[in-house]
Amino acid sequence: MRSFAAAGSLVIFSHFSMMAQTERPVLDLVLPTSNDAIFSGGGAAFYQYIERDFKGVKSTPWEGGQYGFVRDPIETSSGIVYTRFHEGIDIKPLRRDARNEPLDEVRAIADGKVVHTNVVPGYSNYGNYVVIEHRWAGSNYYSLYGHLSSIAVQPGDSVHRGQRIAVMGYTGVGLNQARAHLHLELNLMFSHRFEAWHDAFFKNDPNHNGIYNGINLAGLDIARLYLALHRNPSLTIPEFLSSEEIFYKVILPKSPHFELPKLYPWMLVAGTRNEKSSWEVSFARSGLPLKIEPSEKHVTQPELSYVKKSSIDYSYLTRDEISGRRDHVHLTEYGRGLMRLLIWPD
Repeated sequence: MRSFAAAGSLVIFSHFSMMAQTERPVLDLVLPTSNDAIFSGGGAAFYQYIERDFKGVKSTPWEGGQYGFVRDPIETSSGIVYTRFHEGIDIKPLRRDARNEPLDEVRAIADGKVVHTNVVPGYSNYGNYVVIEHRWAGSNYYSLYGHLSSIAVQPGDSVHRGQRIAVMGYTGVGLNQARAHLHLELNLMFSHRFEAWHDAFFKNDPNHNGIYNGINLAGLDIARLYLALHRNPSLTIPEFLSSEEIFYKVILPKSPHFELPKLYPWMLVAGTRNEKSSWEVSFARSGLPLKIEPSEKHVTQPELSYVKKSSIDYSYLTRDEISGRRDHVHLTEYGRGLMRLLIWPD
């Protein structure tokens, strides 16, 4: 894989900036099932509820099926904070048979290629799942369909927008028949060197899903994207993500293995960069990378350079990637490891 060289870096920046500005593909997404209540404001009709027991009070909020920090509430001095992040959306079934088994057909949200199928439910929290690769504006994105009862495609298959790929189910951890649903994500990928990184950091935890392991996929808010496309069909993913709030920034050591700028060149902010420059990456609270800038600060390990001010412990706010309070903030061991994935094997 080609690395960035000092010579010509300004040309590369210019090319990437022009490409991001001139390529405007139509995403043309469709919903993956016949449930379209998202467009009529039907939260409870669209999202599958979760089962919650908070301070002895049991409830079944549909809000827990949304994207974002919507699960595992705790009470803090600043109020209730939801600490568990949900990478996708949970779409409830419309059809069941006499035995209450879900019958909803699952379809590809856009044209693409099937790159992974997991057919052993115990190999993932997603249960049986499918990953489809889509290419828009020179970058690859990955839709993931989880908790399937059956799969009708295999890796290597080309699929068309709206094509049947599976049937909804309830395979995976913590599900029962009553809560059958489709878990849908649309992701960016961190690194194609994920497997070697995982072997080094999780020696006792087998990786059965290669680079399509959920740790290596960063999900965007696909429900909000559907609604935004409903209003503006010409919207691009870079335009959509430009409104995301930057929650923290990390400076990475200079590395020829930093793949993110090559995978998603629209993240690059044009600027002068010399041979010794590091990279500063901006992230949403979810951990989704948003922007890449050159940094003149020399670092030998990933270093937190900015975080949005908060009185709440950052481990509750950032999927345990950052810890501490106010000015005493640092990357956790997991956070440092995840940042190293971006430049692995350096």
